[in-house]
Amino acid sequence: MNNDPADTPETLSVAKARERTSGVSSQILEMIGIKEGKVTEPGPGIAPCAEDPRHLYRANHPWSVYAVSSEEVLKDGFQRLREKLPERGWKIVEYGPNKSKAKTLELTADSTKDRYSINAELVVSSPAAGQESNPLILVTVTSGCFRAPEGTKLDQEF
Repeated sequence: MNNDPADTPETLSVAKARERTSGVSSQILEMIGIKEGKVTEPGPGIAPCAEDPRHLYRANHPWSVYAVSSEEVLKDGFQRLREKLPERGWKIVEYGPNKSKAKTLELTADSTKDRYSINAELVVSSPAAGQESNPLILVTVTSGCFRAPEGTKLDQEF
């Protein structure tokens, strides 16, 4: 068993975890740099961590940028994200077409500063996918596990 203190989950209220995760999402949106279109609204959700589902949880925030004037706007934003992540303390751990039938361009990166990962997909028209009716950049921000403060009933937070 690894007893490295850096692997010990930080104790954090669910509200603070949601707030911190929203902040990471905002940073990612800023890196994408698309000023037009729309961004999905719902905020971060909470899910139990398998190691100790009664006391440990992670925050997940799936969102997307859509309704832009052209697919080129999305492609440019995705490229900006790829370029800016390393400059902002993220390590890109995967980049390229995913295993879907559409071979969607996908990027996964881990923060070198915080316990966060992001996954981004560029959903646009392609020879494999055909004409995309709803082009978008889909982003999922996921935290590492946090420990809920004593007395928190995680089953009421999801």
